[in-house]
Amino acid sequence: MTIALNAAPRSPSPLAEIIVPRMLGAALLLLAAPALAQTDPGPRPGPASAGGPLAGLSEVQSAYFTAALPLFLERVSVSGTIAGSPGIGLGPRFNLDGCAGCHAFPAAGGSSPPNNPEVQVATASGATNTLPGFIKPNGPVRVARFIKNSDGTADGRVHDLFTITGRSDAVGCVLAQPDFAAQRAAGNVIFRIPTPVFGGGLVEAVPDANLLASVAANASERAEFGVTGHFNRDPADNTITRFGWKAQHKSLLAFAGEASFVEEGVTNDIKPTNPTETGGCAFNQGPEDAQPTTPRPGDASSASASSAAIVNQAEFMRLTAPPARGPSNAQVAQGQAVFSSVGCDSCHIASQTTAAVTLTGGETVSFQPFSDFAVHDMGSGLADHITQGSATGREWRSAPLWGLGQRLFFLHDGRAPDLITAIEAHASSGSEANLSIDSYNALSPAEQQAVLVFLRSL
Repeated sequence: MTIALNAAPRSPSPLAEIIVPRMLGAALLLLAAPALAQTDPGPRPGPASAGGPLAGLSEVQSAYFTAALPLFLERVSVSGTIAGSPGIGLGPRFNLDGCAGCHAFPAAGGSSPPNNPEVQVATASGATNTLPGFIKPNGPVRVARFIKNSDGTADGRVHDLFTITGRSDAVGCVLAQPDFAAQRAAGNVIFRIPTPVFGGGLVEAVPDANLLASVAANASERAEFGVTGHFNRDPADNTITRFGWKAQHKSLLAFAGEASFVEEGVTNDIKPTNPTETGGCAFNQGPEDAQPTTPRPGDASSASASSAAIVNQAEFMRLTAPPARGPSNAQVAQGQAVFSSVGCDSCHIASQTTAAVTLTGGETVSFQPFSDFAVHDMGSGLADHITQGSATGREWRSAPLWGLGQRLFFLHDGRAPDLITAIEAHASSGSEANLSIDSYNALSPAEQQAVLVFLRSL
């Protein structure tokens, strides 16, 4: 039996309303008459359509979701002694002080919020960081990577924006920030923004065979539009990886463990030791987020209480529902048909199907992420020159489009402030999307507008 998670609107989760009570009110209504020229309708107004638990969870799973959410929202300080930041392990280098700082909008688990929290955290608790020029108060949240090392060899690593030097909970720490201005002047810095993690458990539960089958079923259309692509794979066992901008992670736990270490500096059971260079700024025994030997008291879930923070964070992502779609009308339906006719669904495949797993109550579930979870050559215009796994410096995972209706920043580095800019950026020398973008640009203004309205309905 297959359970279909259809596109019908649902009531927003009370948790989502607590986290983000209202969306930006200035957005245009999707039900407006078709425009005469292209206009991005903007983020869909109203409460967040994401952030709550999957429908049909068991009582035990629901309790785990409720208990895990605070650990996704938790902020960390160096030793857990700063009011409002009870988590332990910030630094020595970091980008933000919690998962929900990056994954914030339109609810916890999303992407960059309208007001960039990196601005405030740079000098929180007395820190003496200088804000890099590419970090702006109105976003997006950005992570910086260097393309090459000083000796010309490939780098590709995240270089954290900030250090804990000067903080009241890091007395004696002396550690310099990277010289981002010099690296930018040398063309050696690329950026990434947070990927939304809504519906992550369903994505994790899709068997490799189903991903391969969904691509094979689309073979004739992919050939027509010049789409090739391939799956990134785990070098240890050759299984398909699917999380992250280059689909570089296999599991949500791996994703959570690396993010906690790289973005916050928290050592954990996946990344148990600090980098060699700490400048006398390592204040805690490690790993700082270890599997507890005794359950935390007062937890609503015994499984949560007996698990490390990264396990809880992974479980929160695993148990979150996909974003609910907005209202539909004739223009939305037309837009989806046109989206398909110009080959956009060659990569952004509408539906995927899980295995029959515990998460789904032992049933298979069909859902609509609008992604094949493969990586594709997007040409010179979107190249970042960084290889991860088998994904080259010009290849990116087909970004899942669900939740697009309430997103503020687009593309891997947030360079696109609207859908029109993001669509056109798909075309450049060598891009697999060139024929689709040519077809899109040949549409009438009304057809193009219908596509934009459809995308904002997701």
